[in-house]
Amino acid sequence: MNYKKIVVISIFIILIVIVISIVIINKKGGNKATKLEKTNGMLVVPTMNDKITADSSWCGTFQLIWNDMKNEVVKKDVAFNPQIDMVKNLNKEDFNESMLSEDYYYKIYGLKSLALKRQIENGIKEKFNQTSDILDDFDWSEDGLNDPNDTKTRRYFFYTMLYRKFEFLQEFDKLDNDKFGSEYEDVEYFGIDENTKNSVGNQIKVLYYNSKDDFALLINTKTNDEVIFCKNPNGENFNEIYNNMNNESNKYTGNRSFEDIDEFKAPKLTFNEKKEYTELENKPFDTADPVYTTGEIIKALQTIKFSLDEKGGKIKSEAGMDMMVTSALVPKQEEKPRYFYVDDTFAIFLREKGKAMPYFAARVDNITKY
Repeated sequence: MNYKKIVVISIFIILIVIVISIVIINKKGGNKATKLEKTNGMLVVPTMNDKITADSSWCGTFQLIWNDMKNEVVKKDVAFNPQIDMVKNLNKEDFNESMLSEDYYYKIYGLKSLALKRQIENGIKEKFNQTSDILDDFDWSEDGLNDPNDTKTRRYFFYTMLYRKFEFLQEFDKLDNDKFGSEYEDVEYFGIDENTKNSVGNQIKVLYYNSKDDFALLINTKTNDEVIFCKNPNGENFNEIYNNMNNESNKYTGNRSFEDIDEFKAPKLTFNEKKEYTELENKPFDTADPVYTTGEIIKALQTIKFSLDEKGGKIKSEAGMDMMVTSALVPKQEEKPRYFYVDDTFAIFLREKGKAMPYFAARVDNITKY
C-alpha cells in the first residue's frame, strides 16, 4: 500500500469518527432540548379565575383592555351564545387599573387608525423606552381601519403595555447547578447558602414554613415590587392559589425572619409567550348602544415576557384587541320628492277648529260638474 492510499484511508476514518461523535452529541442534546420545550410551553390565561393545570402564566394587561371594551363601548357584560367561562371570568373585572400604579402601565383605546398606532408607538417609547411586539400583527391596511364614511360600523382598537424592571435590595449568590424535580438536571440557581453574607437574607420575609416542601416567602426589592415564592401551591386557578397562600400565612405563628442558618435557592427564569385568544374572535354579541347594537372581536393578542436572576427581574406584557361594532338599524332611505296632485276623484271636508266633526264634506268625481 503506497503512502497516498494510507493518507486517504486515515482521513476517511477520521471523518467517520467525527460524524459519529456529532450524531451522539446531537442525540444527547436533543433529549435535553425535548424536556426544555415542555417547560417553555406555557398556558397563558386572561384572568386569575381561569383554570390552570401545569405551566401557566397570567398578567393583568388583557383584563385592562377587556374592561375598556366592556365599559366604554359595549356598556354591559359581554355575552356569547353559548357563553364561555373565559368571558364570564373577564366580565367579573377582578383586576382593574385601580389595583396598579400608573407608573406600571400604558393604556389607550380609540377608533382604529394609523394615527392611533403612531400614538401608541410614541407613548410606549416615551414612557418605557420600549417598542411593541404585537402592533404589526394586526391589520393596519385601509380595510382594517375605521372608515369615517361608513355609518353602519365602527372599528376600535384597545391596547395596554405593562413594563417593570426591578432589582433586589442585595444581589443573591449564584449557586451550583442542580436538579429541578425528578426529571430536570443542570438547572441554574441563585440564592443563599452557608457562604453568603448574612445581610442578604434581610430582604426575605417568611410568609409561612410548614416543611421544606410547603412554604412561602417574600423578597423585597429596591422599588415597590415584591417577589413571592410559594412551593407546592394549592388551588385550581391563580386566585385560589393566592388566597390559600394568604390564609396559610395569616394563621402561621412561626418565625417570619430569615435567619443566618436558613438557606434559599430559586431557579433562574426566562420565558416569552404570545397568546392569541381565538376562542373570543369572530363571535357576535349584543351591546347596550342604541345604534351600534352588535359587537365582534376581530383579533385579540397578549404577550408575556419575564426574566428573573440573582440581581432582579423584568416583565413586559402587551395586550391588543381589534374590535368592531355594527348598527342593526335599517339605513335611512334617500328622500324623494312627493307630488300632491289632486287631479282625480277626491273628497273635501270643512271643519271648525277645535271641533271633532266637519261641517261640510264633498266628493268630486266628474270635475266638469263643478
